[in-house]
Amino acid sequence: MTAPLRILVIFGTRPEAIKLFPVVHALKADPRFECVVCVSAQHRQMLDQVLDIAGIVPDHDLDVMQPDQTLDALTANLLVGLGQVMDAVRPDRVIVQGDTATAMCGALAAYYRKVPVDHVEAGLRSYNIYHPWPEEVNRKIIGAMASLHFAPTETAAGALKAEAVDPARVHVTGNTVIDALHWVTARIAAAPALASGLADLEARFAGKRIIGVTSHRRENFGEGMEGIAEAIRTIARRPDVAVIFPVHLNPNVRKVMNEGLAGLDNVALIEPLDYPHFARLLDLAEIMLTDSGGVQEEAPALGKPVLVMRETTERPEGVAAGTAKLVGTSAATIVTELSTLLDDKGAYEAMARAHNPFGDGHAAARIVELLANEIGHET
Repeated sequence: MTAPLRILVIFGTRPEAIKLFPVVHALKADPRFECVVCVSAQHRQMLDQVLDIAGIVPDHDLDVMQPDQTLDALTANLLVGLGQVMDAVRPDRVIVQGDTATAMCGALAAYYRKVPVDHVEAGLRSYNIYHPWPEEVNRKIIGAMASLHFAPTETAAGALKAEAVDPARVHVTGNTVIDALHWVTARIAAAPALASGLADLEARFAGKRIIGVTSHRRENFGEGMEGIAEAIRTIARRPDVAVIFPVHLNPNVRKVMNEGLAGLDNVALIEPLDYPHFARLLDLAEIMLTDSGGVQEEAPALGKPVLVMRETTERPEGVAAGTAKLVGTSAATIVTELSTLLDDKGAYEAMARAHNPFGDGHAAARIVELLANEIGHET
């Protein structure tokens, strides 16, 4: 009997964990594979929340998170640490996801060892190397080294092929974030207590139209965050609206939001939510206001319009489909677009009913079968 293929799955942030736990589950359930999990803990607390709900205990934990760590120091620590893990594990293949420093360094460390690296959520492009920064370049670096490119959409696959990636190595799988969302909503349905922590806010804001907010992008630090805070302060003057804002742990976000929004009766600045409670917020919200990538994919799966507080997006499929709209960080523009969705039922329904282009919830199963097919080609 052929020995199982040893797959090292690497991630370090909450979004990576959400998008990779369905792949880890699928690999661990398949006897053709031995799945080894390494986390960098580029984000510590928010990562651990996802590991806990998903029931994943990492085999290796680099614990690299440090306050106000520079990208230089983070990259150096990741590259050395991940290289040491690979030397110990000796994987047959490495899987990384998306566009973080952890993913980029994982791919580079694998490349240095001539270990094939497979890229989940490959091919996203904004075509602006400073938006999102540094994620756009991280993702392109990974794409230059990847063996298999698991593109979430045809648009992403097309971007890779336009960069002369071998079309035989590019596979459209859908986005694993939809797998994760389906999994966690089923868990909540079976055990509502998993997401009962928002009950007080639900009671406090009963009858109001809830706007969910997330914001953490580096390129929005400073003036961008101030514009976002001003927009929320303005829209919160409406008596029919309430804002629930899980505030990112980064001090560049917290300082601005605490100074600009604290004390407003219908704005709840809360601690970051674990994954079940975040799924509950998506369900409660009428509109999501975000600079996150994942929310652009998750909210449409629940029929919620997304206003994206960025100048560009590497997920243009949502904009093209009508599930998302780019609004930047100008307070006036954000308020205008929110008001349109709140006051124009036709505009709201057009976004809420648009087809979600990001997947059907079976991406992880497709990825595992593609990996198994790769075994067949190698043997």
